Amino acid sequence: MTSLDSNVFRLETRADGVLVALLDMPGESVNTLRGDFATRFDELCDAVEASAPKAVVIASAKRGSFIAGADVKLLRGVETEEQAAELSRTGQRVLSRIERSSVPMVAAIHGACLGGGLEIALACHARVASLHAKTKLGLPEVQLGLLPGLGGTQRLPRLVGVQAALDLMLTGRQLDARRAERIGLVDETVPPAIVVDVAASRALALASGPRQKKHGLGAWKSWFDAEELTELALADNPLGRKVLFDQARKRLHARTHGNYPAPDRILDVVKLGLERGEEQGYAAEARAFGALAMSSQARELMYLFIATNELKKDSGVSGGEAEARAVNKVGVLGAGLMGAGIAYVSVAEAHVSVRLKDRDTESLRRGLSYVRKIVDERGDRRRTRPWERERVMRHVAPTTDYSGFRDAAIVIEAVFEDLELKQNVLRDVEAHGHKEAIFASNTSSIPIARIAEAAKHPERVIGMHYFSPVHKMPLLEVIVTDKTAAWVTATVVAFGKRQQKTVIVVRDGVGFYTSRVLAPYMNEAAFLLAEGVDIKKIDEALVHFGFPVGPLTLLDEVGIDVGHKVGSIMQEAFGERMQLPPGMAELYADKRFGRKNQRGFYRYDGKHKGEKPVDTGVYATLGVRPELEKTPSEIAQRCVLQMVNEAVHCLGDGVLRNVRDGDIGAVFGLGFPAFLGGPFRYVDSIGVAEVLRRLERYERQFGSRFRPAPLLVQMAERGERFHGAAG
Repeated sequence: MTSLDSNVFRLETRADGVLVALLDMPGESVNTLRGDFATRFDELCDAVEASAPKAVVIASAKRGSFIAGADVKLLRGVETEEQAAELSRTGQRVLSRIERSSVPMVAAIHGACLGGGLEIALACHARVASLHAKTKLGLPEVQLGLLPGLGGTQRLPRLVGVQAALDLMLTGRQLDARRAERIGLVDETVPPAIVVDVAASRALALASGPRQKKHGLGAWKSWFDAEELTELALADNPLGRKVLFDQARKRLHARTHGNYPAPDRILDVVKLGLERGEEQGYAAEARAFGALAMSSQARELMYLFIATNELKKDSGVSGGEAEARAVNKVGVLGAGLMGAGIAYVSVAEAHVSVRLKDRDTESLRRGLSYVRKIVDERGDRRRTRPWERERVMRHVAPTTDYSGFRDAAIVIEAVFEDLELKQNVLRDVEAHGHKEAIFASNTSSIPIARIAEAAKHPERVIGMHYFSPVHKMPLLEVIVTDKTAAWVTATVVAFGKRQQKTVIVVRDGVGFYTSRVLAPYMNEAAFLLAEGVDIKKIDEALVHFGFPVGPLTLLDEVGIDVGHKVGSIMQEAFGERMQLPPGMAELYADKRFGRKNQRGFYRYDGKHKGEKPVDTGVYATLGVRPELEKTPSEIAQRCVLQMVNEAVHCLGDGVLRNVRDGDIGAVFGLGFPAFLGGPFRYVDSIGVAEVLRRLERYERQFGSRFRPAPLLVQMAERGERFHGAAG
């Protein structure tokens, strides 16, 4: 046993002379890099130099986790660019010690190897990864508005090639062990039980023979295939390199619209390192890391990261704890896209059996085909193995009656948005289901209390509002009434987390939170259209603002008929604030329902590749000409302020438990720009008083639909912020 005065590393010397350094952050379920990580790795290097073992294996003492990255809270405490840059330089220095060590060091990777964890593995002389579902490798810093700051921007391209490295760094994509081996990120993949043994054998082999050179961009190897030779040619000459990076930047800006600075800095730093060498590359990486760490985008993205982690520990029950009950089987009513999607995530992610009911076998066939389509798509992308695909299909059992519902702990209805129909299936479930079954409605607008009026046990009725497509959208909005039992809320929230959803709990009411704040946003886009603003310009303005799609494109996807129905419900509940825009009734009467019947704001005739053309017939239906000029900024502000103002209404009305849930709900459910942190963070960044001033100006111009929420007025008068102190 080699001694090391550290409570972080546990050192064990094997009989073959290999030193195994087991990383074990005290008091944590996973290893993360804290402020003193450089000191701890320096101590490890000192111990290695003092004892001179034959070789070293760096592994984790945590079950199912190698190193999950850096502790984000560490960066939130940094106050200046130089402090952040110095963190990067310190980390680079200690990882260089690992890389330059005369004693071979091999990373034995089992579990999450992300961010700084992967950068440590990159500094090692070889990497062995376990063939386990929990083993994931990636550099997700870009998702926090950052870039890899411990040398990853320089080591990764030289190991796996520029194109693969840029793909990992620009997307934050995580690879399983097999895909990591395929691109050369790890040297070998083995079963978890022998990952340390194989890493030790590889380390001894390195100690007894010449070190294998990394896959350097300038190194010639006769077994390169044509694609690799093409990349080497592009990356190894100035003209080719310019083409490669220009194309990458062009594709990047088409997605980010310049709203996220981190991807651009990644391209700059990687390119500089290739052109001027590693030393200057490391220096540029540290400077860029410091600048990005202090950017508003990183601040908001880190806030969202911390907020979502807080939600993982939230039972959803305020003012006391309630124990969630076991859920081993779920019933789903309705085999449409929503119901089939709910069935898929329940089996594939939550690992429960599903009884899927619809009115006839043809509806069930379509539902099962949709589940199979999801399974096949994920299989084609190598996200699931063949046996996993078959497991999903085996555990979705179709039926046209209520047989098999007696042991379903939760029944989720995803039937047509009709109150009477939902109440009827609720009665059926109480008659034919488990005696204590939870009835959850996937309604997007009907108050849960109205549905529960038909229940014998309203305390077991709750809302579970999923977003389409269910298997891709991360949010689940749980809606509770005054009668919903605490154990019901806790059970549903826990089950939503098992489905890998980010779960917020809101109070019941028309539209709940997400549908309620989305309605005025989309209404305002329709008001702009009715005034004569071009359809494409409206959508482009909001996409450039940061939304994934424009509001009119979204309305086509949701269905103009659905928007008209939901809008009517909202107007009835909230009056002038939610008044329907002029022309919506005409579009509905003209049977312009959107993509579903290929008649919407855009054309869906299949004759046009790429961007869909506007269906100019909409203007004739509305009786307007698209000639009114508005700046993209004004278009975006009018729509976004409507969403923001309604979010404040929801907080003031008690629909939201807190501003955190409001921010998370808008970002993960509605596509509110993540780099702005959510509607409440956005208000804080502009200033409550300034948002109030803008709303009042629009109220004078357009009327009561822009009247500021009372809570906003009160906070402006008191000089308050939604998130307290800035940060």
